[in-house]
Amino acid sequence: MKSITITIYLACYTNTIVKEMDSDSKIASMSFARVYPLYLAKIERKGRTREELNIIIKWLTGFDTATLESLIEQNVTFEEFFRLATINPNAELITGKVCGIKVEEIKNPLTQKIRYLDKLVDDLAKGKSIEKIIPKP
Repeated sequence: MKSITITIYLACYTNTIVKEMDSDSKIASMSFARVYPLYLAKIERKGRTREELNIIIKWLTGFDTATLESLIEQNVTFEEFFRLATINPNAELITGKVCGIKVEEIKNPLTQKIRYLDKLVDDLAKGKSIEKIIPKP
């Protein structure tokens, strides 16, 4: 019997179906460089900047600008991207829904980190200030 596939909208707030996937491993193998322009397009349509996007990515991952640009150029997967990251200890304070899924309830650690990033980008696109987007204890 074929496994049932589910459609995951990694960047659903862009109204773009990124890919049909049947496991978290397929999400892990997606290129961060392929999704980054979707994040950027979404926030720029809402009047936000690349610099603001990079601020929230740097907050979540600990990457500096040069490292972030290098990882994009290297076309790393999400798995590699988050393996190299030093996740901010306050990331667990990120709550809310992305594509109807509560980020705090996601069981797969990598998928949860990706959804944390999605949530931060979504909030940026909604016009929230950086200070309100980045959770503090």
